[in-house]
Amino acid sequence: MLQQDKSALNVVTLLTGESLRGSWWSHPKGKLIFRALSELDDHDDVLFTKLVDGKVTLVHRKLWPALLAIATSNESWQTRGLSADARRVVAKVNRSAEGVQGTPKVVKEIEARLLANSRQMHSESGKHVIVLDSWTNWARRIGIEPLASIDAAKEEIERAATAVGAARSTLPWRQTSS
Repeated sequence: MLQQDKSALNVVTLLTGESLRGSWWSHPKGKLIFRALSELDDHDDVLFTKLVDGKVTLVHRKLWPALLAIATSNESWQTRGLSADARRVVAKVNRSAEGVQGTPKVVKEIEARLLANSRQMHSESGKHVIVLDSWTNWARRIGIEPLASIDAAKEEIERAATAVGAARSTLPWRQTSS
């Protein structure tokens, strides 16, 4: 399920009863949306990642082995056209036992290709930052293994995406411009 979208099933529409065009922050139910998203983000069975159409997507635990298989597949759609800065950050993330920060532009590029798991944090100064972690470290921490078949993993994620109203073409491996 998406966090917010104009047509696919999403948290914001479920909570407001309407499809919002802009940001939900200024909506009268903005505080409710924030609380609900915060609770979902803290839930052990929910992972927030940029999956469908580059948007924040909430992925249930039962789909994590499929997502992990895809994210760690090292397929050409993940690296084709990747900037030198993003390549350096991905290499650093994959060597690091802890999270790595990157510039917003590089983080966006990495998230769109599922090259790292990202999470939001507040720094010691209170600043909002995005920390990138390798999928391998993430999987080890939560105790999951990837599906053995990349094709089966993609099919499972594609079925889940279409079940919430997202087109298969909105998934990153189906994007021709990546």
